[in-house]
Amino acid sequence: MANPMSIVIVDDHEVVRKGIRAYLETLPEFQVVGEAISGEEAVEMVGELIPDIVLLDLIMPGMDGVEATRRIKQVSPRTQVVVLTSYHEDIHIFPALKAGAIAYILKDMKMEKLVDVLHRALQGEVTLHPRVAMRVLQNVRGEDNAEPPLFTDLTEREKDVLKLIANGLTNSQIAEKLFISENTVKGHVSNILSKLHLADRTQVAVYAWQRGIVQRETPGKA
Repeated sequence: MANPMSIVIVDDHEVVRKGIRAYLETLPEFQVVGEAISGEEAVEMVGELIPDIVLLDLIMPGMDGVEATRRIKQVSPRTQVVVLTSYHEDIHIFPALKAGAIAYILKDMKMEKLVDVLHRALQGEVTLHPRVAMRVLQNVRGEDNAEPPLFTDLTEREKDVLKLIANGLTNSQIAEKLFISENTVKGHVSNILSKLHLADRTQVAVYAWQRGIVQRETPGKA
């Protein structure tokens, strides 16, 4: 291998970062070029280093792994994001994949398998942990019947926010209309994206219109 694969490891647990780094550095085909403890730090580091791979935890203080994945792909489209987490619930899986992660693997994986996943990611090949792959397959086939009741999983306030997003209102306009803070609106938006397995506000609006959740109103009434 002419050039070693450059990797940034992102996890707020030092023992995880150091353990993975120690193993990868025993292999000549890898070069760990940086470590980050948060999503914000990861995005900044990727902008400076443009690594081949980011090995990323999902649950971290501050910016979570889903938002970090989205921003990393914006900053460096060539960088592949491999999610390494302990969580395999739908609320984590689908937003991460839609944000641009090429692999979703769990921390119970053996190091030898992790190496294989990293090689596959560099070649643009998708890798999913078997439990994750099963959830994705069930979702594609419609076997889990998850889609019809998704909207009913939203709270009444989240439904209000969703309808206003679909009508084109900004966070500040929604906050003014509902008499809540803009930070509270941002929290509701984040919950809506997670519950509906969507990546951004545009997808939320499309979801609402396609399912007849909102009817055409006069937008801009804030």
